[in-house]
Amino acid sequence: MVVATRPEAHAPNLVGVGTAVPPNSYTQHEILSTYGITDAKVRSAFLSGSIERRNLTLPPLGPDGTPVLETQGELLAKHTETGVRMGREAVERCLEDVGADVGDIRYLCCVTSTGFVTPGFSALLIKELGIEPSCQRLDVVGMGCNAGLNGLNAVSGWSAGHPGELALMVCVEACSAAYVFDSTMRSAIVNSLFGDGAAAVAVRAAGPEAEERGPALLRFTSHIIPEAVGAMRYDWDDDHGKFSFYLDPEVPYVVGANAETAVGRLLEGTGVRAGEIAHWVVHSGGKKVIDAVRVNLGLSRHDVRHTTGVLRDHGNLSSGSFLFSYERLRAEKATAPGDLGVLMTMGPGSTLETALVRW
Repeated sequence: MVVATRPEAHAPNLVGVGTAVPPNSYTQHEILSTYGITDAKVRSAFLSGSIERRNLTLPPLGPDGTPVLETQGELLAKHTETGVRMGREAVERCLEDVGADVGDIRYLCCVTSTGFVTPGFSALLIKELGIEPSCQRLDVVGMGCNAGLNGLNAVSGWSAGHPGELALMVCVEACSAAYVFDSTMRSAIVNSLFGDGAAAVAVRAAGPEAEERGPALLRFTSHIIPEAVGAMRYDWDDDHGKFSFYLDPEVPYVVGANAETAVGRLLEGTGVRAGEIAHWVVHSGGKKVIDAVRVNLGLSRHDVRHTTGVLRDHGNLSSGSFLFSYERLRAEKATAPGDLGVLMTMGPGSTLETALVRW
């Protein structure tokens, strides 16, 4: 029997999910062709990562037939415009899944790491969707790929204190608004990996006269690796006059080596063993990251099928990736009452975030 941080009968539930991506999808070959990339090492980075397609918002073509170089100001404008559009679509699909409307939303948490705007996406989406101005809100900005579970932890806490009321978390990541373009392998790795997408999840704790359907959020844990604080970064690049991502080549090994510790901390005191977890919803961080997590936790390829499927079809969607995988798990209808699941995200800090759920 699980001993959670709150009684399971009162735990918030994941009651709906919705995702959205930009309309244009590109194969890795199409991106290489569009940018006229012929360097063998760069091409290998694009073609060896188990990614087939990504939805991106590319800049218009210049006189030479290649995409124009975007300024940081133009990238921030893209972050806002693309983010609001995707965020709205994800919220609308999530509400449709729940059978609710915008007037039911009492709490809105927006998560992003691909740009900086004030007021944040929470205020912009409240205006865009016509959500009640009294809606409480939170913006989680700059935490990176792990941030979806950080935000969900906050939403879960709010929901536990407001039974019967609807809360939403929206991860909005316009990764094509957060890049630099040059001939270095550092940029090539980043530019080969990320895609644009938004994912919304609805959370509600059952009121006194209702039972919620959907997995209960039982507990959350964090595992931070301070010695790897600089392994994943999004900071200012003086050479390009832009913000840019940096991923240390050792990231997969650092994450993999700490995965067992993170899951052990999540299950400590619950009476649950890792082998009893029926469903794994893991961030699509990249082929090497997924393989490292899978090997270190003793998972099968089937266990991470949705994680690898999202990577294949969309690339790394940053904070919302795990919700794309969760949406696929739900659509599969493979869960049964009483099944246990682990949600896991990884990102800057370096950090592994985990959550334990029960259907």
